[in-house]
Amino acid sequence: MPASFITVPGIGEIAPGEDLAGTIGGALAAAAITLARHDVLVVAQKAVSKAERRLVDLTTVMPSAQARTVATETGKDARVVELILRESTEVVRMKPGVIVVAHRQGYVMAQAGVDHSNVGPADHVLLLPVDCDASAADLRARLRQRFGVDIGVIVSDSFGRAWRKGTVNVALGVAGLPAIIDRRNERDRYGRVLEGTEIAFADAIAAGAGIVMGEAAEGTPVVLARGLNWTAPEQTGAALVRSKAEDMFR
Repeated sequence: MPASFITVPGIGEIAPGEDLAGTIGGALAAAAITLARHDVLVVAQKAVSKAERRLVDLTTVMPSAQARTVATETGKDARVVELILRESTEVVRMKPGVIVVAHRQGYVMAQAGVDHSNVGPADHVLLLPVDCDASAADLRARLRQRFGVDIGVIVSDSFGRAWRKGTVNVALGVAGLPAIIDRRNERDRYGRVLEGTEIAFADAIAAGAGIVMGEAAEGTPVVLARGLNWTAPEQTGAALVRSKAEDMFR
């Protein structure tokens, strides 16, 4: 069966503290979607962050001197900059309108994932989950308990990419599937040994789900990826993070 990506209908705006696993399970049941082994549920990071109460009221944020300096250089709200700095271990690059950082979970990304879009209340922003891999593992465990089937879960977010324009969905948190499939030392069709072929399997799934999930007002934060198969060992999303020693740009 070829791979397919199916939006899970009936999931509305996620409220702070909402039982996200229960909401997803109810939506699957209402749509008569039966889960099968090796199905993967791709869940938008914003839905997870809202459920985990990662919404911040900017009126409660007091910018530091460093945040005010960076805000002046980038033209950004100093309160937002303060949150970016709190969520980060390093400022990698910055220019007017953009701050690229190393997030404390290891991701090199713009704005540390601090985001206004699809948040709702004015003067509020949303932060990434505290631990995206733990969030994915918790959702997987609770859905597996409810449906009695071994599935994978990806917590995804849209990222810009070095060398390329545009954004694409990537996997931040991964549970129940390989984040990377290592094909090094296999041979190609001409018998040549593959030396650098590591497939970002979870990112590829997240990217496919992003096409049907949408990036604006679609309101479809959960996508079922079906028809996938793998034999590689399970890994968390941390396997996708390139260490600073391997990063040519830091």
